Amino acid sequence: MVVPQKKSFGSKFAVALAGLVAAWRTELSLRVEAAIAVVVIGLGWWLEVSRTDWLWIVAAIAWVFICEYVNTALERLVDTVSPGYSAQAGHIKDVASAAVLIAAAAAALIGLLVFVPYLQKI
Repeated sequence: MVVPQKKSFGSKFAVALAGLVAAWRTELSLRVEAAIAVVVIGLGWWLEVSRTDWLWIVAAIAWVFICEYVNTALERLVDTVSPGYSAQAGHIKDVASAAVLIAAAAAALIGLLVFVPYLQKI
């Protein structure tokens, strides 16, 4: 039996970073979500939102990215395991995409709850 060598923290970090970059290069949705995140962060900075509101904004952005990366990983896994058409494979991919949709909708709602009171003061 071959015992795998333990990876250093640095090599684990490098692999994770490579995963971030690989998904960034192949997934348009990640780049669109990043552009939206930049706008949201700019709006928060411009409106001088409170520290508590920043926590909600950062959490919402992170949750969308986490869901998108997990969705991307699941799509690649399903494509690898089931390269041909499969109704079950399609269902798995649809459900993973639904998680991203729910996260994005929740983030939009959080954005409204955070930003509307600030915008009403202008």
